[in-house]
Amino acid sequence: MALTISSTRKLSSGQDIPRLGLGVYQNDDCLPACEAALEYGYRHIDTAQMYRNEEQVGAAVKGSGIPRESIFITSKVMEGGNKTRDSVQQSLKKLDLGYIDLYLIHSAHGGKDHRLQTYKTLLEFSGPGKPLRSIGVSNYSVKHLEEILEAGLPAPTVNQIELHPFCQQKPIVDYCKANGIAIQAYCPLVRGKFDNPVIQEISKEVNKTPAQVLIRWSIQRGFIPLPKSSDPARVKSNADIYDFELSDAAMAKLDALDRGSSGAVSWNPVNVE
Repeated sequence: MALTISSTRKLSSGQDIPRLGLGVYQNDDCLPACEAALEYGYRHIDTAQMYRNEEQVGAAVKGSGIPRESIFITSKVMEGGNKTRDSVQQSLKKLDLGYIDLYLIHSAHGGKDHRLQTYKTLLEFSGPGKPLRSIGVSNYSVKHLEEILEAGLPAPTVNQIELHPFCQQKPIVDYCKANGIAIQAYCPLVRGKFDNPVIQEISKEVNKTPAQVLIRWSIQRGFIPLPKSSDPARVKSNADIYDFELSDAAMAKLDALDRGSSGAVSWNPVNVE
């Protein structure tokens, strides 16, 4: 079956998660972008407490006329540890959507005890019919993921990490795939750094924009990309990735761009203790 903007994949929790989402990081006024995304067929929006725009995301969903159960919302806890319960309630209140489809620990900062306390608290809120339908993590390395399993806790449904051809984080990706953890890819557009000759060459070959090529690479690698744009026209363009496929040769050229951690263009705190 050909992929479309409505295509989903199954999480370990049993939920269907759309394979393309809109990221709203550093978008203080994300309402127009969210409204455009929902109009153009997106059914997945990624926000966080740290982004300070959960209320706008909730307003876009409520104003869209689309049934709540048809839209997948990811958000993230900013303060964990003994503040986790308050953080969950704050996100639920600001989004005002009844529940959150996926709630992530935003990073591994704080140390092992802090991470596990936060995760255990989120587990109390999660499951069918509960305020958090699924929980996961973000910016977790293999070490951080193993802590969860070694504590006898269920694996997170998702690990959201920086992912694009220049920063492929292969050890983390391999571990997640082996343990049934879906991978959300942030910064899939490399923050607009499209001047690489390989990207330019492939873009011309397939008659698509560099952004569309990068998103398609992410989709074909099995990730869930979260491209960000505040421009409604670009939001629409970024979803126009289902009428072409990158060849094995093109994928290999993009794969060869990997620079490891030095290729990161964002925060990417996967190596914190």
